[in-house]
Amino acid sequence: MTIGRIIDGRDAAILTCNASDSVRHAIAMLAERRIGALPVMEAGQIAGIFSERDVIYKLSEQGPAVLDRQVGDVMTAPPVTVGPQTEVLAALSLMTKRRIRHLPVMEHGEMVGFVSIGDLVKYRIDRIESEAEALRTYIQTA
Repeated sequence: MTIGRIIDGRDAAILTCNASDSVRHAIAMLAERRIGALPVMEAGQIAGIFSERDVIYKLSEQGPAVLDRQVGDVMTAPPVTVGPQTEVLAALSLMTKRRIRHLPVMEHGEMVGFVSIGDLVKYRIDRIESEAEALRTYIQTA
């Protein structure tokens, strides 16, 4: 299964923030939507990822003054990305190796999706449960 198949059914727009937004504003977006990260856009292109971890690390280093800084000053850049043709297991492996939880999905220089490790783990669990059920059905009918 590919990342493209996971994002195919999504019809909601990808929520993003701008590199020039304040950290305070981006945190409010994370809290309001109950999400862990946002793709950061600059001049129409993805410039980085702003995550809860970025906030925690910068608060620890710089204190509350970081809330008035621009997202571009605290985001993780450059973003690690995948294409729609990337296999789910390859994406999970990449996320584990790089210790990241979100991946922009890029195609022809455009962001076409944004997946979290939770999205990919859910797919794997659903797949394993489906295979287990198929085996149970096979054994019962054999």
